[in-house]
Amino acid sequence: MNIADEAKLAKTIGIAGHVRPDGDCVGSVMGLYMYLRKLVPKARIDIYLEQPADIFACIRNIDKICSEFSTDIKYDVFFALDCNLERLGEAGEIFRNAGKKINIDHHISNDGCGDLNFIEPERSSTCELLYELMDVTRLDEDIAKALYIGIIHDTGVFQYSNTSPRTLEIASELIRFGFDFSKLISETFYEKTYHQSQIMGRAILESMRFLDGKCIVSKVSRKNMEFYTVEPKDLDGIVNQLLMVKGVECAVFMYETKPMEYKVSMRSAGKVNVSEIALKFGGGGHVRAAGCTMSGTYHDVINNLSVYIEEQLKEKSKKSTIND
Repeated sequence: MNIADEAKLAKTIGIAGHVRPDGDCVGSVMGLYMYLRKLVPKARIDIYLEQPADIFACIRNIDKICSEFSTDIKYDVFFALDCNLERLGEAGEIFRNAGKKINIDHHISNDGCGDLNFIEPERSSTCELLYELMDVTRLDEDIAKALYIGIIHDTGVFQYSNTSPRTLEIASELIRFGFDFSKLISETFYEKTYHQSQIMGRAILESMRFLDGKCIVSKVSRKNMEFYTVEPKDLDGIVNQLLMVKGVECAVFMYETKPMEYKVSMRSAGKVNVSEIALKFGGGGHVRAAGCTMSGTYHDVINNLSVYIEEQLKEKSKKSTIND
């Protein structure tokens, strides 16, 4: 697929990413926006996305994001990035009504929701995939910076297993544009506000291990979120921190969205396919990073998830024994 061919005749173009946008979502949406601005400068191009975290303020044109969704316009072309139709949220209806629908993603759980679908689960990120679809000669420092942010966030700064030799090649090509990549990593991936650090500390302090210490879980209630004056976007990184506990194969973090409902994030060290588990509860994601929304009490959610986590751990143990 050639992005230029698909968009060059469009007079109106829409771009959207998933609800609760992460680094890859924000980077891909903004990277594509700036790229299309160069390809079709006379077209109207609108971005539909929930307000990103403040750490992404360093991306040029981030103020062009529209967080108030309107269905008054029918776009000639609409790009859905880093997700399927269900995760587009309010932008889903706008996407459905578009003349040409294009879905670009790297999640294994996405079967494609566009007239054109470009989905490669082996890619580290949607930003990596976009880079391959772009004419490199049309890139500039701002586009490269946005794509780089998406790649570092979805690879955990190149430490996750989804990092391939090609991922590193693309990253090296992007930093040739001259932006301060070290500062970018520090400020968008590692740096936390005081309140973000407090809520992370609270979540780690109240975490508990189960399944013989192979799984760890923690939650944040609405009450605690209000006390520490944090929003869902301030909880990024907690589940990854939980996975760093020695001996843990699967980390589960959840926060309360409303009474008896939790947004669940899962991470795996390799023995658990968390995407497969998330799919059972209407969610999705990657083999080692996935999420879903679940109803019930905190203990209900843990009990429901633990059945499938334990099942996979036992299966891995059996295979390991047979191979030995």
